Formats: sequence, structure tokens, C-alpha cells
Amino acid sequence: MPNNNSNFRVGVNIIVVRDGRLLLGKRINVYGAGTWALPGGHLEHGEKLVDGATRELLEETGLIPEGLEFANIVNNPSKENQHYLQIGFEAIGTKGEPENKEPDRCEEWCWFDLNSLPENIFPNHKKQIELFVAKQGRYGEADQGPTLAYRDGP
Repeated sequence: MPNNNSNFRVGVNIIVVRDGRLLLGKRINVYGAGTWALPGGHLEHGEKLVDGATRELLEETGLIPEGLEFANIVNNPSKENQHYLQIGFEAIGTKGEPENKEPDRCEEWCWFDLNSLPENIFPNHKKQIELFVAKQGRYGEADQGPTLAYRDGP
């Protein structure tokens, strides 16, 4: 039986990879402080998934992607009475370097080699990163493998 006191949220997270390196930010003053996380945040009421992901990437890093491709979805209920549905997108064609637009929530942005990621990854993003990295190893650059479709709105 569902718990009516639970907090259900939708997270939109952006996977930004450049030259085989993944962009991660070190969280401060928020849940998961001290861990490395993807750019992203909460989907706002009535917002399309792609619009939310684009907004979060811009708000946190100043980066604007040429496009976003659906990467994965992770159902992430927790024992702390929280339930997140994490929607991951891969950013295509971002130019420039990330800026720390929210220094009260992020200590710094760093690029990490996909084969040498930090141990302390934000728990809510860990599975999304693992799925993305596994897909890269399985399909390589030339063949991106099967894709999944989604639909925003009516």
C-alpha cells in the first residue's frame, strides 16, 4: 500500500561528455554535499522534460546544448521517504566551458575521464552514469545502439 506521506519528484539530469570526459559538479550546502553530481534539478510543474533539462543546464553551468537526446530513466525510491524518477539526457554540441552559476550549491565543475570517475558520486545520479558508461562501452562512438523514445505532453 502506498505511503501518502512520501515526497515524489522528477529529476532531469544532463550528461555532458567532451573528449571522453564527463562533467560533474561537487555539491555543497545541499543533500549529498561532498559528492560529485551531474548538472540537473527538479522538473517544474507543467514543464516539458527537454525544456527542464535545458533550463537546469543553463542555470547551473551557463552551457546551452545544440540538442538533448534521451539517455535513460531511473526509478529511485529511498528509505528517507523520498521517491525520485530521474530522467537523463545527453547534451549534444555544447560549446564553451562550464561556469559555476550556483556557487551556494556547487563548489566546482570538473571534467572526469569516463574510465576514471570519482568514487563519491551522488547516489541519485550513480545509476544514470553507470548506464551511460555501459552503453558507451557496448556500442562505441560509431553505433549508439538502441534508442528509447519519450513524449512530452499531449
